[in-house]
Amino acid sequence: MLKLGVPSKGRLMEKTFDWFGARGIGLRRTGSEREYAGAVEGIEGVALVMLSASEVPRELAAGRIHLGVTGTDLVRETVPLWDRKIAEMVPLGFGHADLVLAVPKCWIDVETLDDLDAAAAAFRARHGFRLRIATKYHRLVRAHLQAAGVADYQLVDSQGATEGTVANLTAEAIADITSSGETLRANHLKILQGEPVLRSEATLFGARGAEWDDRLRDTLRELGARLGESWPTGLPRD
Repeated sequence: MLKLGVPSKGRLMEKTFDWFGARGIGLRRTGSEREYAGAVEGIEGVALVMLSASEVPRELAAGRIHLGVTGTDLVRETVPLWDRKIAEMVPLGFGHADLVLAVPKCWIDVETLDDLDAAAAAFRARHGFRLRIATKYHRLVRAHLQAAGVADYQLVDSQGATEGTVANLTAEAIADITSSGETLRANHLKILQGEPVLRSEATLFGARGAEWDDRLRDTLRELGARLGESWPTGLPRD
């Protein structure tokens, strides 16, 4: 069976079900809301695997599922050398959010990454320690800042309420996912100008390292035809 991993709850699950349903493939949960079981209707040979959005990248990278729906941000942050293990197949057109860098609104001289670099150097000279940026996206943010030449900073881990870390004096700036920016503005933060760290979107991914035999390639080809996508007959292994 071709294993398709999808988020097990919330708007991402609902939107995923709607996206497949609009293309003639029915996805549904079975049992109670506490049971992570599901069914696929409209095509043979596909099994639905209910996972949290953060589990989908791990299962794809390990080859334990063949296809999976999750956010671009989760794949690129949690899977080292992700493109060697996972293939981006179809952007689904929902779940849009940007990973952005934000600083206090009162920092009137800090609008760009170059300004942040200068402010970080001045901060270290004045306080004796590096400017702290709270985030849970360490890999993506570090690569983005390195590419921009920003050096005098340290990343501090934040797994929730990241926008509040500046007010709580546990960080001087943040990097977080936002779709509207309203929460940032409510916490007196402003987004740095320029391109975000990452533009994220719900996407259907494929596992390069999963077992892709002839039967599974045929199922993938049939699924692609039903969804209106010109997919390859199979995904290459590493």
